[in-house]
Amino acid sequence: MERTRSFDIRKAIVTVIMFAISLLFLTPFFWMLVTSFKIETEVFAFPIQWLPKHWHAIENYKEVWVGKYPFYKYYWNSIKISVLTTVISCVVSAMAAYGFSKVQFSASKWLFPIVLTTYMLPGQAALIPQFILYRQIGLFDSHLGIIIIGSFSVLGTFMLRQFFMGVHQEYIESAKIDGAGHFRIFWSIGLPLVKPAIATYAILRFIWTWNDYQNPLIFLRSDKLFTIPLALQKFTSLSGEFYSLIMAGAVSAILPLLIVFVIGQKSVIEGIALGGVKG
Repeated sequence: MERTRSFDIRKAIVTVIMFAISLLFLTPFFWMLVTSFKIETEVFAFPIQWLPKHWHAIENYKEVWVGKYPFYKYYWNSIKISVLTTVISCVVSAMAAYGFSKVQFSASKWLFPIVLTTYMLPGQAALIPQFILYRQIGLFDSHLGIIIIGSFSVLGTFMLRQFFMGVHQEYIESAKIDGAGHFRIFWSIGLPLVKPAIATYAILRFIWTWNDYQNPLIFLRSDKLFTIPLALQKFTSLSGEFYSLIMAGAVSAILPLLIVFVIGQKSVIEGIALGGVKG
């Protein structure tokens, strides 16, 4: 009984400490959110006003979304690029992961280490060759070029391969005895068993693509093709003296990421649990 009571007290203390730390990490986001509702004169008021006296949310967000530099145009660009990149990357990475883990071929022992070696190279090292190549084949200043860059991920292949290796070989052999080919095994057996891992990677891929600033900056020139990070940077330079508008733009930029994480949170937890008991 005393051990149980001591354990409960220790658990309660740890819970309180973790809750306090979480509040500390959420404070900047809360300040950004309430600042987006304020008039400009209240932003740097001292002492700090955590809640605005004069709510200015409609005007601030109206200026962000349909003002001189409307965000809704760039939202569509980011959604299109992020969704297509995520779908293609998940399909390509899952098929490559299945091939490296469940398909036996003579080059499998040395081909996968070569693929992993490419992950050691920084992405900046390939920017100049990619830029020259894109100019020559007509993919420069297009959404298709940005989508292709993010659709092939060594990290995604490696991550999903580890989960496919946890699929028992008996399932594969039984399906082969029944006459199933590799594509049928991949679609009907492999994908359902690693679905949480694919969902986890899809969330990560969407977040990485949505936040990508470097590739759109290098490969996009037309303003109408800009994504949210580029639009936010330009909006900040145009509205640098109005911090309430900048905060409204920042909140608008991260809102889809919060929605995606909340919707996919269960899949992320299942993916972590699946990785913990794999094999």
